[in-house]
Amino acid sequence: MINHSVRTRRSAEEFPYEEHLAHKIARVAADPVDVLPEVEEMIINRIIDNASVSAASVLRRPVTVARRQAEAHPTSGKGASVFGLSGTYSAEWAAWANGTAVRELDFHDTFLAEEYSHPGDNIPPILAAAQTSGKNGRDLLRGVATGYEIQVDLVRGMCLHAHKIDHVAHLGPSVAAGIGTLLGLDVDRIYQAIGQALHTTTATRQSRKGEISSWKAYAPSFAGKMAIEAVDRTMRGEGAPAPIWEGEDGVIAWLLGGPDHEYTIPLPEEGEAKRGILDTFTKEHSAEYQAQAIIDLARLMRGRIDDLTQVDNIVLQTSHHTHYVIGTGANDPQKMDPDSTRETLDHSIMYIFAVALEDGEWHHERSYSPERAHRPETVELWHKITTVEDPEWTRRYLSTDPAEKAFGGRAIVTMKDGSVVQEELAIADAHPLGARPFAREQYVNKFRTLAEGVIAPEEQDRFLAAAENTAELTDLSELNITIDPDVLAKAPETQEGLL
Repeated sequence: MINHSVRTRRSAEEFPYEEHLAHKIARVAADPVDVLPEVEEMIINRIIDNASVSAASVLRRPVTVARRQAEAHPTSGKGASVFGLSGTYSAEWAAWANGTAVRELDFHDTFLAEEYSHPGDNIPPILAAAQTSGKNGRDLLRGVATGYEIQVDLVRGMCLHAHKIDHVAHLGPSVAAGIGTLLGLDVDRIYQAIGQALHTTTATRQSRKGEISSWKAYAPSFAGKMAIEAVDRTMRGEGAPAPIWEGEDGVIAWLLGGPDHEYTIPLPEEGEAKRGILDTFTKEHSAEYQAQAIIDLARLMRGRIDDLTQVDNIVLQTSHHTHYVIGTGANDPQKMDPDSTRETLDHSIMYIFAVALEDGEWHHERSYSPERAHRPETVELWHKITTVEDPEWTRRYLSTDPAEKAFGGRAIVTMKDGSVVQEELAIADAHPLGARPFAREQYVNKFRTLAEGVIAPEEQDRFLAAAENTAELTDLSELNITIDPDVLAKAPETQEGLL
């Protein structure tokens, strides 16, 4: 890897475009390196993982709306598949529908540094572009490897949330780069597409603050949709604002650290394999990643507390990110409100810990139901929980040493009689270094579990066989799943739109 220094440049300053970060990323994308066997295996795992969470979310309202919008853009001939449907649709709208299905339940993969991300969001738009352009499985693997690599590298070096910019601002460029690899575009076309994709996908992180709405599910699919459109325009000869990150009125100067700030972005050197996906990890539970270890911690502690009504208070000592984003440090009253949206509750570690402590499990639907959130004893326990930042947990969260890096915390439960029960867990059970790491067997089991009652068993078998044979596929529509119309008919009614 090569560390690249990136800072604002005045318009009058001599700054060759080959030195622009977007150009350096484009060179990585255009580098025709082989996909390592272990990277190929993990990409297949994540294709399966995305299908799992899409099956679980396919009947939810935001996913239904996105799917119906895509249905308004059918194609005859070349096009892309929409999860659950037969036929082909415009690539950008297929990416929109499929990306929303993947993100809706907050249940797929993650990469965390000082910034955070869900790099599996790269797969729907890159796959849609691959299907539309008639590419094969090996092309897809190369494109996805690039998408993961660029997003992981940007997340490592450039924190967005510290400046209240939503993390999908790294997704637009990574998807554009991945599609550039997929299509074998030249460096200049990829460079222009990256600039356009970034310019059109920067937004504030209000989408994850206060009362969190369904836009949280749409934000990454919007970024993927914009990246596809950016690639299409640049293939037709159009350009982008430049330098997009370093310009005097660019992203760094006005949206991030300011004109005096310097970022360091690691990127593979020429000829170096793209390994970024190997540093990412998926979720066993449908909740914000910082909640994964905390749910497992609650399950661990459940048997040590005889009567939860005798709890006086619970303090969760954890990292800066967990405390200020999903803890009481956020100062969001909505995180303590039983009437809050599901999207808000999955960003409330207080609610999540209370329910997991009571139930000894976590379920992507039951744990969030209005009835569950309004249970009086749950509300009482929930409101006894606070979070505090512990510098040691923050240090471990930001550590670059895999053996030290941690996303969990310590729970201190004080009972009414003064006794204390406490325990800590650094990483989730499903983490590569956890108690029960996810491998192919666990990904397949997650798919089978979430697809039950949604996808016919024979269609499950067909999809899994195709996914595990991705490298040899010549027809990438085989990676789509069709669902019986009688199942899709159970989706909620939605209002008519414009399209």
